[in-house]
Amino acid sequence: MEKTLETINIEGSLAVVTGGANGIGKGIVKALLSRGASVVIADIEEPILAETVNELSPLGPIDSFVTDVSDETSVEALSQYVFDTHGKCNLLFNNAGVGSGGGGKAWQNEPNDWKWCFGVNVFGTAHGVISFVPKMIESGEPGHVINTSSGDGGFAPVPMASVYASSKAAVSCFTEALNHQLMSETENMGASVFYPSGGLMNTGLFTSQRNRPEELQRVRGGTGRKSMSFDELKDLLEKAGRDIKVADLDELGAFVVQAVHERRFIIGRDLDDTVDLLHRRADAIAAFQCPPHHDMGL
Repeated sequence: MEKTLETINIEGSLAVVTGGANGIGKGIVKALLSRGASVVIADIEEPILAETVNELSPLGPIDSFVTDVSDETSVEALSQYVFDTHGKCNLLFNNAGVGSGGGGKAWQNEPNDWKWCFGVNVFGTAHGVISFVPKMIESGEPGHVINTSSGDGGFAPVPMASVYASSKAAVSCFTEALNHQLMSETENMGASVFYPSGGLMNTGLFTSQRNRPEELQRVRGGTGRKSMSFDELKDLLEKAGRDIKVADLDELGAFVVQAVHERRFIIGRDLDDTVDLLHRRADAIAAFQCPPHHDMGL
């Protein structure tokens, strides 16, 4: 029989949210504060981080720490700061993420595309787990780790985003393994994988190139595709005949926090089409065929 955990209290908890200064992360921070949690926002963009803390401080106890999740020493410094300053961490949201610079054909992506995307999306998640989870276990406090994946890769790839999709598939697989381990080795800790869903997301992911390190810039001319802004992608999808719903990121944040309280492993919405896709993928695998992909209608 599968082990179940009691719900975890949001009120009175200490939460760490990477990539929490804007986008989905900011929506999660707002929801946590509204439910009585204390929050440490970790983000690489110091000016935006300061603005967000100033904006949200009336909502509740909020702290910040400039962090590059792709750098293990930076994440370890964050972890040490959190436990030295606040004495605990109950909720760890490994939410920071980047694209890969516009996607393109797999053979046109450069090694630096892989290094940058995986450095943030995959290694950033791993660094969070490595630096925080041992301290969380040792504290004896109830705890939960929430890793942000994507339907693009976590469920099925969008073929022209092979690097990004691969990174998010890794996050999903890693989180499953992590949850199994936590459930078998602790009494009050688990993990969840979050699939942002419920509409097109107006987040910093579209402009993540702004934080791409100089040493990981493209040197071979790239794929011939550039990152699109949110408005450009929305316009392209509408021209392709898609009925576009834009997600309310504050409402999404509230949904995520409630799901964490309930200890749901899969955190996502509007998954009927995804379930059908997963069944079709399973049927294709059983027939030794290449599974169908996410069709965005482009």
